[in-house]
Amino acid sequence: MGPHCGPSLLDVWRVARMTSTTVGQPAFDMPGGETCGQRKARVIDFAQLRRQTMDDRDLEREVLSLFVHEATGISERIAAAPPAERARMAHGLKGSSRSVGAFPIADCAEELERAPDQTAIIQQLRRRVAEMAEFVASISR
Repeated sequence: MGPHCGPSLLDVWRVARMTSTTVGQPAFDMPGGETCGQRKARVIDFAQLRRQTMDDRDLEREVLSLFVHEATGISERIAAAPPAERARMAHGLKGSSRSVGAFPIADCAEELERAPDQTAIIQQLRRRVAEMAEFVASISR
């Protein structure tokens, strides 16, 4: 991977700490299956998220909430953006997705970064972001 452009996950978390309200208490203690050899098949790789958040469950919740908010906003705006802007947005989303372990979104964003004119990739990205948002909501009940 090349150099990271944009704020680090820790910077994003610091901003979230200053601006966010209390997040619901997700059920992160799921029985088994939090890690697997096929990391890209899962909506989120909790082992990666755990590494990035230093195994802090409260921080995991905040980071996931912030990520869903960011990814949803990008997915809503990306189709209307010109191709160069799409590529820039996809690049940023790719990095933040990898940071939190949302590898399916990162892979799709990487494809879009390379081919910003492909509307099918935009639709796929929107589906993956919606799946992530639904998953995070389901564990936050």
